[in-house]
Amino acid sequence: MSWIAGPLVGFDLETTGTDVETDRIVTAAVVRLEREGALSEERTWLLDPGLSIPQQATAVHGISTDYARSHGVPAASAIEEIAHAIAEVLRCGTPLVVMNARYDLTLLDRECLRHGIDSIADRLRMSPSPIIDPLVLDKYVDRRRRGRRTLQALCSHYGISLNDAHNASADAQAAVRVARRMGEMHISVGEMDSKDMHALQKRAAVGQSKELQEYLRRKNPVAVVESEWPIIPRQI
Repeated sequence: MSWIAGPLVGFDLETTGTDVETDRIVTAAVVRLEREGALSEERTWLLDPGLSIPQQATAVHGISTDYARSHGVPAASAIEEIAHAIAEVLRCGTPLVVMNARYDLTLLDRECLRHGIDSIADRLRMSPSPIIDPLVLDKYVDRRRRGRRTLQALCSHYGISLNDAHNASADAQAAVRVARRMGEMHISVGEMDSKDMHALQKRAAVGQSKELQEYLRRKNPVAVVESEWPIIPRQI
């Protein structure tokens, strides 16, 4: 069955920064959208990340250190719930849509490690799958298009409304709608089943990373771009 023929679940994080090895989760959302686009389930979390939230991050998602400490739940308990929720989605075979999955899923993996919690891979006894990543997919179906490929840019390009950017639930819903729109517009990928879509993106992500690394090395000969997808392996 085509991956766009049934429900899709979106996942998004807002965090303290952009380093998957050291930054922490501030908010998270898991949302389920049915085939016709209706939101049928929504779970959200606000965490106390256990450290100060930089002002630059607060400026993006609006959550301050004081607010997270006053209203957020302990990180470990929330991360356990998030990892469990995502593992259950994937165990059922429902595609999980994650914009820039390499970032969100890797950061969640490191949070699990930090708090001694079973990772998604541990729970599934395999690498998380099937994942649909609008960033990887857009670069694959429209490789030569110029311009930014942020979620906001993709929403604008594909005609999807995003009125509350950097709200985890709003971003997760938008990512699902963008992914489905791409599948509808590009039949060659829209007709694939979720297993084949995951495999295609895994191959595409390697090629995209290689191209970006070659580009960056024009100015920095030692630049390295991670090629593993959807989770960067843990460093030993």
